[in-house]
Amino acid sequence: MNTQQCNTCEKDLPGVTEMSAVNDAAASTSVTPIRPLADVEIRMGQMSAEQRVHWVIDNLAGRPVLSSSFGAQSAVMLHLLTGIEPDIPVILIDTGYLFPETYQFIDRLHDRLRLNLKVFRSDLSPAWQEARYGKLWEKSESGLNHYNRINKVEPMRRALKSLQAGLWFSGLRRGQSQSRANIQFIERREGKDGLQPIWKVHPLADWTDRDVGMYLKNHDLPYHPLWDQGYVSIGDTHTTSRLADGMTAEETRFFGLQRECGIHTQI
Repeated sequence: MNTQQCNTCEKDLPGVTEMSAVNDAAASTSVTPIRPLADVEIRMGQMSAEQRVHWVIDNLAGRPVLSSSFGAQSAVMLHLLTGIEPDIPVILIDTGYLFPETYQFIDRLHDRLRLNLKVFRSDLSPAWQEARYGKLWEKSESGLNHYNRINKVEPMRRALKSLQAGLWFSGLRRGQSQSRANIQFIERREGKDGLQPIWKVHPLADWTDRDVGMYLKNHDLPYHPLWDQGYVSIGDTHTTSRLADGMTAEETRFFGLQRECGIHTQI
């Protein structure tokens, strides 16, 4: 594990001692005091994204993992995290319905960044699902929720459990949607459905689209190939659409019925 210290020292962070106690106590009691976490959250806002990653890895216990959809701007988090933890497990949830361009993007970034890719899927193949249920995404919002549960939420839960993850890094940003507007840099997710308690970490929470674009440019990293075709949020072929006049980015996913698939809200 990378032991490099971030520029903001532990002694400068309020609540660091308490956070260690929180981490130990949470594993046994599943109770997280609010004050220390809130104090660290304030100081996280004064750090760079790189410093946030270093601080979390150096100060919180648990195996780090990174989840990625390999969407429009995913190269940022993949490059950032592997630059600090080269062998970090990168979780990909493959529904079997990703765009061909997405699979090509995955291969491209896998080779360039030497990703330790861990692919998880539903226990039922897409063909078997359609034979049993039909096209769930066409069966109103309840069908869409069922589809997301068996193809995204359950495989992600299984991935975190299989990898014994304690620190879950994600590239969510507040500016991406209303549903993400209030995400914190660090959130405590209590264990349920067989999962141990886990720290959910969003190092890019306060980044803007301009920040992302500058990082990609400075490091010669690509956007998703469909970005130039008008896709700003990219998931499955059947629930992703181009951004058209009068639409918000949120409306390009899941027919405008919802923004989240459940991975970041139900686990």
